[in-house]
Amino acid sequence: MTSLYWKSFASACLCVTLSHPAWSAGGIEIPGYAPATGVERSYRVLKATETDMSFWFDKPGASAMTMRGAFRQRMTVLSRDEDGMRVRWSLSADLPEGIAGLADSYQMNLLYRNSLTAYGTAALELETDLNGNPRDLSGVDQIVTHMREMAANGPGGVPAAGESGVYDIIAKLEANPLQIIAALVPEAQLLATGQSYQAETMEIGQASATSRDEDYGGVSVPVTSTWTLESTDATARTATLSLSEEADAAAFSQSQQPAIANLISGFAERAKNLTADQLASVKRASKSRSVKLVVSLNDGSTLEASEIVTVASGGTTLRTYTHIQREDMPASLQLPTVLTAKDLQTPDLHIEPLPSSKVGPGILDELSIPPAPRKASQTVAPDNDEPKAIAPVSLEVKSAKVVSAPTSFGSELDIMLTPESAAKFQDFTQAAVGEITQVLINDKVVIEPRILTPITGGHLVISEPDSKLLQDMAEQLTLPEAKILVRLRP
Repeated sequence: MTSLYWKSFASACLCVTLSHPAWSAGGIEIPGYAPATGVERSYRVLKATETDMSFWFDKPGASAMTMRGAFRQRMTVLSRDEDGMRVRWSLSADLPEGIAGLADSYQMNLLYRNSLTAYGTAALELETDLNGNPRDLSGVDQIVTHMREMAANGPGGVPAAGESGVYDIIAKLEANPLQIIAALVPEAQLLATGQSYQAETMEIGQASATSRDEDYGGVSVPVTSTWTLESTDATARTATLSLSEEADAAAFSQSQQPAIANLISGFAERAKNLTADQLASVKRASKSRSVKLVVSLNDGSTLEASEIVTVASGGTTLRTYTHIQREDMPASLQLPTVLTAKDLQTPDLHIEPLPSSKVGPGILDELSIPPAPRKASQTVAPDNDEPKAIAPVSLEVKSAKVVSAPTSFGSELDIMLTPESAAKFQDFTQAAVGEITQVLINDKVVIEPRILTPITGGHLVISEPDSKLLQDMAEQLTLPEAKILVRLRP
């Protein structure tokens, strides 16, 4: 499947095609992801965060904090066609049976229950690509409306203050609805990491590395990713893959300097006594990610995933742990102690449940109704309810080249627009936020992305595992008369 994502610093959640490297012949074939439709799958999810601030605090109780959660989430692939899938996640903050330790040591469940209350839903319906990566979300308007009502009728009937940050969160969700998925069901993205819509052949023990750039506050940070097929189990019909990622230390440190400066100012008295070496250490930052994935050799689905993300910055270390296991399959990955410990010291937090709003029509009921098709007239209704036409724009190409995909093992077509077209494209995307659009090359639709935020810079990328197809597009776009047409989807 061909997919496109806009390279925009304003948008953090981008849907791209993920695939595994095409290893040499004679290896193990990992089948393409082909999930059964209409079958509900249950997943056990364990999460934990560890925060270490011992550099700044002398008292052990103040220097370290651990939180964890245990969940049972359910997923159903509702439909699948040649372009993507529609997936429903049913969400719950309830503790599953058989968890280790006392219930009150799972404070994330209390926080997650408040999140479900604030968002006003216990289910999400997603449109995904054929790998399972979320690319669109139904019911965004209902969710945002509910959050605004929650803010306007805060605890005790007192509206949330404008400076409380609640409205900033709402604005970010309106600009990029995929952040709702990141907040409520990040498991969808982690499971998709191990899935590829087309079969790949891999050799045990052979590693393949690639790199990409991630944006952190306007700083471009190179990230190196290394994939390895660790082992296979012929009886269970599974393959175990590993993914390790490392951010460039110098660039990541640069990106974190504003946050580090704020932290140092918060501990001004202690910072005065730091040696030059200690101060230099505080100003360094690093980020790494380690993932293990157990993938079915029957249908290419991820059956189990374990992820550890470590961020060290400003003398503090934050480590997050996630483990997902499909309940109908036995666990095979080793779990960190923090996820299974019966006795775990957790912070003394008092988490008040958010009051539920009055009962009304269920969002899940509304999501289950297919959205009405867009009419042929390409108009949108702005806030003043006066229809505003959004005309298609023809864009001129400055350069087009095929490069290695930074977030996968396929290829990408890297397109840079001319300055005049970049300005036209920015105006178009600003008017079309929230709308589904079409991108045409030589009158052929190559992708239909939803505009999540205005796109600046005139830079866009088409991701596609077929490098020959991308090369053909690149050659077409290098012709003097080459143009790209972008319009609202009819």
